Amino acid sequence: MVNLGLQVRLEAKPGKEKELEEFLQTQLSYALGEPGTVVWVAIKISPGVFGIFDAFADETGRKAHLEGEIAKALQGSAGASLLAKPPLIEQISILAAKLPGSGEVPDTLG
Repeated sequence: MVNLGLQVRLEAKPGKEKELEEFLQTQLSYALGEPGTVVWVAIKISPGVFGIFDAFADETGRKAHLEGEIAKALQGSAGASLLAKPPLIEQISILAAKLPGSGEVPDTLG
């Protein structure tokens, strides 16, 4: 069951909007390599404001993702050069989800 998630808000430095968008697109390959990351979506909320939504079946997957390559890049030199302020990372519980092959409601919220 997918019942844990992350919601991340990213604000680009002025003039770095396109670079941040391209950076997020390149991070998909890292997310695809994380077996514990069930869902990974990068979004554009408004000009200069972006987000990432992740979903996990358990805390082990979420912890691995938070220690993975995408998080390291956002908290390292890529983040420093592209972001106006540190990422806002919120740990969330997923109440219901429609995923390919399922229409599951978690039996526990972790």
